[in-house]
Amino acid sequence: MSILSENKVIMHGAAGDKYEAIKMAGKLLVDAGHVTEEYVPKMLEREEVVSTYMGGGLAIPHGTKEARPYIKSTGLSIIRFPDGVDFGGDEPAFVVIGIAAAGDGHMEVLTNVAMIFTEDDAIERVMNAPTAADVIAIFEGGLE
Repeated sequence: MSILSENKVIMHGAAGDKYEAIKMAGKLLVDAGHVTEEYVPKMLEREEVVSTYMGGGLAIPHGTKEARPYIKSTGLSIIRFPDGVDFGGDEPAFVVIGIAAAGDGHMEVLTNVAMIFTEDDAIERVMNAPTAADVIAIFEGGLE
């Protein structure tokens, strides 16, 4: 099972708030078999403790340390929100990336994803990618 696949990319997401956006990202991870359903509430719990909004239009929701038993394999979900979702930052999140990392790989996956977005045009490239395959290609370049 690959970390990222087209069934875990939503090109035109819409969410009323950050909790709905996080549930959407979590559901993609559940549906793909990366995590059990118990992982999603731990993603919401993490958001209560500290915002997963990274700035620059990017949020990276993930579970708490207590969520580890619910992770079956490492995976990412990506949702583009053309209208943005308020995560409590200075601007809305336009790209929400759900992360589940098996073993001790959590920080490595988080770091790799964050590094992709250190490029000034990264959010723009993700938002303008015409297909889910094109979105994945942007990430695969930074996840190797």
